[in-house]
Amino acid sequence: MTDDTLRARLAREIALTGPMTVADYVTRCLHDPAGGYYAAHPALGAGGDFITAPLVSQMFGELIGLWAAETWNRLGAPERVRLVEVGPGDGTLIGDALRAARLAPGFLEACDLVLIEPSGPLRAQQARALAGADLQPRWVRGLDGVETDAPVILIANEVLDCMPARQFVRTEGGWAERRVGVTDDGGLFFGLTGVTAGFSKPDFDMAPGEVLETSDQQAAFGRDLGALMREASGAALMIDYGRARPEAGDTLQALKRHLKVDPLEAPGQADLTQWADFPLVLEAAVRAGADVTGCLGQGEFLRRLGIEARAEALKTGRPDAAPVIDRQLNRLTAEDQMGILFKAAAIFSPRSLVVPGWDA
Repeated sequence: MTDDTLRARLAREIALTGPMTVADYVTRCLHDPAGGYYAAHPALGAGGDFITAPLVSQMFGELIGLWAAETWNRLGAPERVRLVEVGPGDGTLIGDALRAARLAPGFLEACDLVLIEPSGPLRAQQARALAGADLQPRWVRGLDGVETDAPVILIANEVLDCMPARQFVRTEGGWAERRVGVTDDGGLFFGLTGVTAGFSKPDFDMAPGEVLETSDQQAAFGRDLGALMREASGAALMIDYGRARPEAGDTLQALKRHLKVDPLEAPGQADLTQWADFPLVLEAAVRAGADVTGCLGQGEFLRRLGIEARAEALKTGRPDAAPVIDRQLNRLTAEDQMGILFKAAAIFSPRSLVVPGWDA
């Protein structure tokens, strides 16, 4: 009987067609229709494989909701606006955002809520989470499903890290590409091959053994998001862990039950990520005709949005929960937690718009 696991299918494919790029391998592990992590069995939250900022505290989603409402105000409070979230996870962020946005008169009434989510299991979770929300969403599969006949306010939290990168290694003899190969007995391993198409030398120095990551998917997302902002007007907020300047580094990791595991061990059974390349994404957006902000650490961004005041208000209402709220605040903003590694940046329409959080 043929082994039809994703691991076995990948091994057979590599044996037939040759070593697979890291980007192609990660894409298959995450999105293979039959066995990919997000396509078949995503596991988010404390009882799953990883936890995101909206699941750390309601404060995160609430502040994002207020950010969206203030962006709408700065756009002139248009009668119609599309509120879009890319990769909404289990729906927690947008649920908290909509609840907080009630404080902005007229905003929710103007909104058409659009969720970009290709995963069937996650769409089902999002539908359950938003069953009693002020707005009911409609789902599309990509940015090309968002119409441009109204301004767009878009949120993308921990989306770029799901868009994989190829890996190139500086060796003593020149450049090579890191790829996934297969052993005679069907095992998967990382090895080096000659460099073919799709590689440009970096404009910074790298020592032998260092890894350069470059993501066509992240660049395309930046390009398409820039084009959307140019055509529709509006602003897009991206928050992710990643680099704020071009630099070397092997950032591929696999998480299962909140622990790092071998990315080759069980394809489709763990969440695979690589760092967001903010310089690449923002440059692509500028080339598409949009304006961009610089990067802020997540801690600084949330403080500018008022997270410390929000934490104090929550503690006033629930003094018994003060220690928990303090731990949540620390997790989201401290330099040794999510405050520095995670970064925020915005892409917006080329007009005189000051994006909330970048007022200073």
